[in-house]
Amino acid sequence: MKKLFILPLFAVLAMAAASTFRYNVDISASNIIWKGYKVTGEHTGTVKLKSGNLQFAGSTLSGGSFEVDINSITCADLEGEWAAKLVGHLKSDDFFGAAKYPVARFVITRVIPQDTKGNYKIIGNLTIKETTKEIKFFVNLTEKNGMVTATGQIKIDRSEFDVRYGSGSFFDNLGDKTIYDEFDLNISLVAKK
Repeated sequence: MKKLFILPLFAVLAMAAASTFRYNVDISASNIIWKGYKVTGEHTGTVKLKSGNLQFAGSTLSGGSFEVDINSITCADLEGEWAAKLVGHLKSDDFFGAAKYPVARFVITRVIPQDTKGNYKIIGNLTIKETTKEIKFFVNLTEKNGMVTATGQIKIDRSEFDVRYGSGSFFDNLGDKTIYDEFDLNISLVAKK
């Protein structure tokens, strides 16, 4: 009797495992654009992925993770020494401490399908420096020629990750030198089997 129960259970588990896919992120085809805001304006640039993957159960997104190379940060709205100064400052201990913390990580803990058009709510743990916090955001997935593209916007409160420089949440009387706590990451992850 036990054999009759175990064999079908094994078959179901084997089918489930066979329909689980892991797509590796194509780092050169993917991009992340950051945008930070201050009282007197904003700055934007890019940061590169170090690695990443998206996991699927059948055709439904079920998990994944990615790592960001903090040392790859660039500035797109300034040139020359001004761009170099901003990038240097962002990599310094005032901001992301790239020498000590060269990688930021995100691990999906829950995926909630929103419809049948590839829209998902993503919940996961983001680690910047030594701090890990849960964040939530929406992505849209499209598939073409065996490639999957996930696009979305993540809004991050840097003060929650001990990135406090110029933050009005921690320092008084900053006036027009205030840098807002929230910054945006516009992500486009391209992945393949």
